[in-house]
Amino acid sequence: MDDLRLPAEWEQQDAVLLTWPGRTSDWREMLEEIEQVYIELVRHIGARQRLIITSDDVERVAQRLRRSGAASSNISLYACASDDTWARDFGPITVYNGEQAQLHNFTFNGWGGKFPAARDNSITAELARQQAFACPLEHHAMVLEGGSIDSDGHGSVLTTSACLLNPNRNPHLNKEQIEDYLARRLGIKRLLWLDYGYLAGDDTDSHIDTLARFAPDDTIIYTACNDSGDQHYRELRAMERQLRCLRSANGRPYNLLPLPWPQARFDADGQRLPATYANFLVINQAVLVPTYADPADAAALEVIAAAFPTREIIAIDCRTVIRQHGSLHCLTMQLHRGTLP
Repeated sequence: MDDLRLPAEWEQQDAVLLTWPGRTSDWREMLEEIEQVYIELVRHIGARQRLIITSDDVERVAQRLRRSGAASSNISLYACASDDTWARDFGPITVYNGEQAQLHNFTFNGWGGKFPAARDNSITAELARQQAFACPLEHHAMVLEGGSIDSDGHGSVLTTSACLLNPNRNPHLNKEQIEDYLARRLGIKRLLWLDYGYLAGDDTDSHIDTLARFAPDDTIIYTACNDSGDQHYRELRAMERQLRCLRSANGRPYNLLPLPWPQARFDADGQRLPATYANFLVINQAVLVPTYADPADAAALEVIAAAFPTREIIAIDCRTVIRQHGSLHCLTMQLHRGTLP
């Protein structure tokens, strides 16, 4: 267990996993718009590292990429049936045992049974069957989504009690048992629990990747709300106070960088959408940041640039993505160095 380590997202990656939206998916009424977002992701990621793309119609995806000029040798397409496209939560999690990369395939149950998930839950195993990976893959009965944990690469991991302790995930496990299991399987030395913070319209029961994220040098970037009239104000201020009380492994306070609050966005039924700048994706040499054509976009990019001064900061318009109640990080899962052939 002492040799196990859950890497930080900003460590060297082999690839990013995407599941392409299909004609029968929830994206079908906005397929052209969401495919444009995927093409932009492919262009930026493919210029820096490999991509694994799964689809139930790989020939259509290949044609779409060729027509857009985004096709490249860095893209590997795999035929896999899916329920949805949120690869962050059903994709494999990379762990190092010394220098050896391992992949861990936890159970995905549609965020506590809210949505169909059987096909998504099978994607990682299907990729392994098709020999997409070059390292061992371990399967887990425990329910865990990638968006529910965030690692600093040195044994400390942020999470939320609203998600990991929710009885719709692992009702047979208490807090101590969850901590013990993740320590033994992922090498987590300190699980830092946030007991406050949520986003209206979020189906994930407060995934950490919408609220607070590690960055290098004991930094935490977090969603802040200074509008006392906003429904999130009290919860996010309580989360902020809890973040101020956290200490790094060396006993010092974290360097906290608050993100601005985008204007409220709503779906066609008037339900508020969980727009957040914390849902950024770190790739090799760059950080892709969700934006919403909002007055706060520029300030959010500046905050993330301050946390990642050596990387290019790239804005990705996620106004289409947020219509399905997710954002950029949710669509993607990084595969770290040593995971691919």
